[in-house]
Amino acid sequence: MIREKFAYRETITTILADDVCHIEAAKEGMIAARTSLERYLLADPFFQMSYGPVPASAGSPETVRRMADAAFEADVGPMAAVAASIGWAGVLAMRDLGAAFGLIDNGGDIVLFSDRDVRVGIYAGSAPSSGKTAFIIPPQNEILGICTSSATVGPSVSFGIADLVTCFSRDPAKADAWATGLCNILTPENFDEVMEQVAGSSVSAVYAVIGDWIGQWGDLPKIAAADVRYDLITKG
Repeated sequence: MIREKFAYRETITTILADDVCHIEAAKEGMIAARTSLERYLLADPFFQMSYGPVPASAGSPETVRRMADAAFEADVGPMAAVAASIGWAGVLAMRDLGAAFGLIDNGGDIVLFSDRDVRVGIYAGSAPSSGKTAFIIPPQNEILGICTSSATVGPSVSFGIADLVTCFSRDPAKADAWATGLCNILTPENFDEVMEQVAGSSVSAVYAVIGDWIGQWGDLPKIAAADVRYDLITKG
């Protein structure tokens, strides 16, 4: 397996693949998605600035439409879905080239398809459980989004208190948007009530960490003990 860091402007990723040609396809896919988004934002800057849903205009690029759809489902701004949407474009390019395995981690928002088990470490900053466990993701023929937001780790804007909120979805953009939205509002006290809002959405599972509290909902993958390596975390 090849592991390569790739940065293009603010997009900072780790790409995993079995062949160099699949790595290159991922880069090209992400650059194309980001370029189309940047052009769109020149004409509609509010799409970038809004903290609430904004519709995509007619004929907008696919990445823009995915972000807009995700924003309306999770009730957040479209840019809450940007990392996974760009990663999604890269993973699709890998699959279109015939890859059996491909994974892109765009700053903690992971998009993958796989013919093998994949271990995804759970890092939640200074929380007691941080870096000690990992999700064991079984083989996935379909693309899966595993997206994380945090109020205490990384540069992303958050209005909440969670050390980590991870959402799973077959729609990576919606996993990303929901992770942001849930991280803004989740507390140990309101977890069950908030999960009632998630039920029926595109999200299949949620894992949250706030200090020494852990919340779990939905069809989560197996969680196993792990020694998460900080140097492998994708960060700016």
